[in-house]
Amino acid sequence: MSAVTTEAYEVYRDSWGIPHLRASDPLRLSYAQGRTTALDRAWQLEVERHRAQGSSASFLGADCVPWDRFARQARLDDTARRCFEALDADTAAWVGAYVDGVNAGLAEGAARDGRFAAAGHTPAPWEPWVPLSIWIGTHILFAGFATKLWRDRVARTLGDAATTLFATDGPGTAGSNGWLVPGDRTATGAAIIAGDPHRFIEDPGVYQQIRLACPEYDVLGLAVPGVPGLAHFGHAGSVAWAITNAMADYQDLYTERLRPAAYGVEALGPDGEWEPVARHTETVTVAGGEDVEVEVLETARGPVIVNDDSAVLSLRYPPRVRADLGFAALPALLHARTVADVDRALDGWAEPVNVVHAADSEGGLLHRVAGAVPLREPANRLRPVPAWDARHAWRGWAETPAEPVQGFAVMANARGIASPLGVEFAPPHRADRIRALLSGAADWSPKAMAEVHRDTYLASAGPLLALLPDLDALSPAAAALRERLLAWDRHMEADSTDAAVFAAFRTAVVRGLAADPVFADLAGAPTGPEVFHPWLYLVPRVGYALEGLLTTPQLPGLDRAAHVRAALEATTADDAPETTWSERHRLTPWQAVPDPEAEWPGLGGDHDCVNATSSVPGVIDTVARASAARYVWDLADRENSLWAVPLGADGVTGSAHHRDQLPLWARCELVPVVTDWTRLTKDPS
Repeated sequence: MSAVTTEAYEVYRDSWGIPHLRASDPLRLSYAQGRTTALDRAWQLEVERHRAQGSSASFLGADCVPWDRFARQARLDDTARRCFEALDADTAAWVGAYVDGVNAGLAEGAARDGRFAAAGHTPAPWEPWVPLSIWIGTHILFAGFATKLWRDRVARTLGDAATTLFATDGPGTAGSNGWLVPGDRTATGAAIIAGDPHRFIEDPGVYQQIRLACPEYDVLGLAVPGVPGLAHFGHAGSVAWAITNAMADYQDLYTERLRPAAYGVEALGPDGEWEPVARHTETVTVAGGEDVEVEVLETARGPVIVNDDSAVLSLRYPPRVRADLGFAALPALLHARTVADVDRALDGWAEPVNVVHAADSEGGLLHRVAGAVPLREPANRLRPVPAWDARHAWRGWAETPAEPVQGFAVMANARGIASPLGVEFAPPHRADRIRALLSGAADWSPKAMAEVHRDTYLASAGPLLALLPDLDALSPAAAALRERLLAWDRHMEADSTDAAVFAAFRTAVVRGLAADPVFADLAGAPTGPEVFHPWLYLVPRVGYALEGLLTTPQLPGLDRAAHVRAALEATTADDAPETTWSERHRLTPWQAVPDPEAEWPGLGGDHDCVNATSSVPGVIDTVARASAARYVWDLADRENSLWAVPLGADGVTGSAHHRDQLPLWARCELVPVVTDWTRLTKDPS
């Protein structure tokens, strides 16, 4: 099959370079999606493929070894292969067509991108299960099983009652916004769905704006490069859907007891018998370094991902247990015409577990959870549990909740519809703020939704600021700072110097609390696999849990007022020149090969704002995590929908559409969706 010259499919682009694909049938369309993605994002596809397979160090160097070791020990690629082999024939053919398209375009795409030559890397043909491998690699840490390592450390140090002491309520590294406005609150009488997934910002971006059209369907939305279809965010004209992370807990860590055996290794099972452990070794090739041998062990619970002096832990996760990612839902979503179609498609969804909004042009509305969550003991959700105790075995699968839409439906990772399925959730601030903003009008339009996206009110500042009025014995400078902070409007606006001062004060509080003797045994350097260290540092944990640590009745020996007083004094003693928040709060996206010449914008917002631009309080003010896309789906007229991504449609550095959306995204502006083929430009032959 040739490129755009074939009658089987055509590629058009709008003024932002966003691809609109039109094909004669779904298989040719999937091929076209794969090939076009390879032409636009070959470097990104290769990085993600090798990360999922645990071979990224072969061309990116030694810094990638910790991840590659984990990917191999967790059996990510092998799990993807199993899931692919279990697909029904039609879905397997559809995924295979996408892979055929990727393979047809990789060489041409690589020739466009100088990073391949710089890294000395030549892409090799994909195996048919690579899209599933990329999906698993992208989402394996979504459920936050590494947090169980931190909770275990806290419980061992401060006692079992403190296990969830550092809940935010919810990890500061997770989150997304989504809201559904029914037709009785819009200007047209049709529903609007809007929101933004929060992820680590990468260059190229983690979402791809794309349109997929054939006689059977015509859908536009946000694809994950390397994966066919539109799993998370799509608009088919008569129906649209969107998701957020449900914050469900569906992965378990088991403490294993291993012993050598005549044939290899055995693990103590739940019936008191010693069971065989699968064992082999793999080699991670390292560019510019020595090869690394990795021992891969798998018990009856799952792959062993920690094996050192501190513990032996296996990971049990649903795709490995069920040989199912739910990929059959992806082509079903493309065929959806109504909310009922979306609902049926998502009945088969597995990984990750999401909260879903959907609406259709006939007034249908949907608010549900989709995904696979095992039934097991509550203790499994908190910490590693003993593999030899039968009480901790999985016992089937939980029902996924659904709720009727009454008024606005908001999803922002807070407690709510998914509460029975999780442990830690996001604070309610974003969800509450979105509801408050939406309640301010009854004639919402797509363009007006940009103001919701842009909102920078920081409700989580309240508990810290509430401690200021009662402080005594302040120096004149600290007293003046207190009055300034109390008068501040609590908006983390980009041009606000007050917001920058608050952030500096918050940093001083976090560092002071983290240095308190009550936390001394948690302050040491993390142990165990390096890939989990970001979950195990004390200062970030204090930063994200600050609101709870300031209000919890636990830790009676913690003198919060003294720390806040000291932070005020320390902030006033800092003689650095005053700056705006955006001067300190600058975007710093992850790049597989850093570009030292790149210039990144300063941003408004903060991790608990609707405009969620996450830094690490107490550590650094720059932004690594933010909206990986923004969307507004209008069910009255798809042409009135809006979207934006942090960079652009093209993954090649220096190309016209690589970063052309960045200035708009930084200001929370969105670009129009174009669906009229006559307003698009056909790719040249």
